[in-house]
Amino acid sequence: MNLVSSIASHACNAALALVYPQPCAVCGRSVESRHDGVACVRCWNEAAWFRRDETLCWKCGALSLAKVSEDKRKNIRCGRCDDDAFTAARACGLYEGALRASILELKRQPHVARRVAQLMYDVQQREPLNQADVIIPVPLHYDRERARGFNQACVLARELSRLSRLPVDEHSVVRRIHTERHRAGMDAKARRQSVASAFSIRHPKSISGQRVLLVDDVFTTGATVSACANVLKEAGAADVFILTVARASSL
Repeated sequence: MNLVSSIASHACNAALALVYPQPCAVCGRSVESRHDGVACVRCWNEAAWFRRDETLCWKCGALSLAKVSEDKRKNIRCGRCDDDAFTAARACGLYEGALRASILELKRQPHVARRVAQLMYDVQQREPLNQADVIIPVPLHYDRERARGFNQACVLARELSRLSRLPVDEHSVVRRIHTERHRAGMDAKARRQSVASAFSIRHPKSISGQRVLLVDDVFTTGATVSACANVLKEAGAADVFILTVARASSL
């Protein structure tokens, strides 16, 4: 049956590419598979996504140039995330190429490409994110979500829940302050100040004792997810892990 499904899928992709050719959002070549979303296979192969052998800051997931043995990776710290409230943060890769194009498309259309969903699931299955009990999307303020029509973090969380079988809690955390979008050039301190009191907990009893996986699209400075993690920890969350599709380069 899997072979039949695979053949049917390839046939469908070929037909769609012929009848409705879609240019790759990165390079302009044709996208070969609908499961790849807005990028072609070549651009996905060239994407700077994290596998399992990179050295990362164990807390925030920043890529490190250090080369250490696998048994010492838990000791790697960048020093910039010491005051962040979350336990650990990971991303599928850097915010460029196919990952960047996929995130920009997700802000326009509430659909997660199968390749993106699988990448998120693969990262979630790695230590320490695999310890999570529940998925919580980073909430948008009501006005912004109404203007966009959806919260892209919720779309990602639901797709990850489908693959991981972890429950999704979309109601316990709310964004009570409509903060301005972070502008290019804002430093880390300004970003943190802008979201310091943005979040609150609606149902603390649902949070107490939980190991939360907080999901969002991009990790830039960590200001937003750290502010959200802070209120979750204050409500009694045992751990707050962060998973994003991509993160800005910190090298």
